[in-house]
Amino acid sequence: MSKRDGWAPYDPKNDPNAIRPVGPDRSGRVVGIGALCDFATGAPESGPSQSYSIEEFVELEDGRRVVVVNDRGWTESSVRKLVELEDGRRVVLENVAPAGTGETPDSIRQQVLNVVLPDDDDEALKEPHPWSHLAECARRLGVEVTADELKALDYKVILTDRLAQWLKTP
Repeated sequence: MSKRDGWAPYDPKNDPNAIRPVGPDRSGRVVGIGALCDFATGAPESGPSQSYSIEEFVELEDGRRVVVVNDRGWTESSVRKLVELEDGRRVVLENVAPAGTGETPDSIRQQVLNVVLPDDDDEALKEPHPWSHLAECARRLGVEVTADELKALDYKVILTDRLAQWLKTP
């Protein structure tokens, strides 16, 4: 990537929202939970689609974040438009606007929540957010926490600085 076109390789040392690596000692009280959203490829894609990745984490009282789920994300395609021609035929115009057109930080945060919530309606009725699954994942990583403890915390959706900056760029 060229710095001339406004993008540079991602350096987590320059991103205050970056997930900091956690050593073998994962002890500590869980004080936060949330999701970090970033570009799936590390930078905006130049083609007709844009992919995003999501990492769900728990935050320990010393500020460390432990990623408990990192297999989520989504891809959106460029805007298409249905046009009716004078002779009555309809055609679909591809790439009317690039992927991400009209996205805002709030719309991305909402999409993150849509992705991390249960897909199955029956499952959502039992537990609207997969607290038990997240607690189980955290415990497998050595972080002692219960579903009820996670449920009592505010769930934060954080956008990386580069994603937030991209959303501001016209």
